[in-house]
Amino acid sequence: MSTLPQHPSEGSERERASVVVARTARALASAGVESPRSEAEQLAAYVLQVPRGRLALADGFDAAQRDRLDALVGRRVAREPLQHLTGAAGFRHLELAVGPGVFVPRPETELLAGWGIDAARRLAAPLVVDLCSGSGAIALAVAQEVPSARVVAVERSPAALAWLRRNAAARAAVGDRPVEVVVADVTGPELLADLVGRVDVLLCNPPYVPRSVPVPPEVAGHDPGEAVFGGADGLDVIRPVVARAATLLRPGGVIGVEHDDTHAAAVPAVFSDDGRYEHVEEHRDLAGRPRWATASRRADGRSADPAPAWQTDFS
Repeated sequence: MSTLPQHPSEGSERERASVVVARTARALASAGVESPRSEAEQLAAYVLQVPRGRLALADGFDAAQRDRLDALVGRRVAREPLQHLTGAAGFRHLELAVGPGVFVPRPETELLAGWGIDAARRLAAPLVVDLCSGSGAIALAVAQEVPSARVVAVERSPAALAWLRRNAAARAAVGDRPVEVVVADVTGPELLADLVGRVDVLLCNPPYVPRSVPVPPEVAGHDPGEAVFGGADGLDVIRPVVARAATLLRPGGVIGVEHDDTHAAAVPAVFSDDGRYEHVEEHRDLAGRPRWATASRRADGRSADPAPAWQTDFS
């Protein structure tokens, strides 16, 4: 059965985009898709190959285009990610290629990237490291928006690396400063040994969901598990990243790490307990949930007794 019923008969005139979008939105809403109207417009624009804002001016759908949209909607109703259907994900000012084998970047991570970009812009020639780079979203956003930065992207998954290299090559081809791709496990004790004490800004969107936490069908069925789950408490990657970052960062260098919304106290505590950080802060995401933490490497470069408290931007 067609996902989008009640098509005009074969050979009839084109069907208006507004009618197709409304029907598509109803089908997506019935399947439990969170933003059915927005996604219906994106799929319609993708099939018609027009900007979403110009749908109202489009000629409408012929029979072949309706069939193609039907097929895509059927896949979306089965909860295949929208970004897999279109082959692209927006991130800040970028459009990144994504698909099976790589974590689809989320809008929440744009805040962490923006914080890192602001920090990098304060320096003449910053060295920025992006750990667990995946599609390259954070690294490539920094490279685009801070042209003076040297950006190093670290990833270990062969599947994700293919997408990272594809996106890095595409951005370099249009003039962005090339990103250096390093194949490595971010939990390794010798990670980026040649950069010890030299990194100005370190950013990381690691796997952080606790193993027992249920996730949406799009995540469970399509995002790679190694990019989603961070062990029993979600901190299996965050702990070694924080420890290694203290070695990689120069005195006064800064770090930002995304985390699960249950980690509002846990991740700042990891920073504070390490003893080599100061100015530990917790931040909220676009929905007001605790989502990422930041800290600075102690300016004196030394360790200290664990800090008794940390700040938050919740108020």
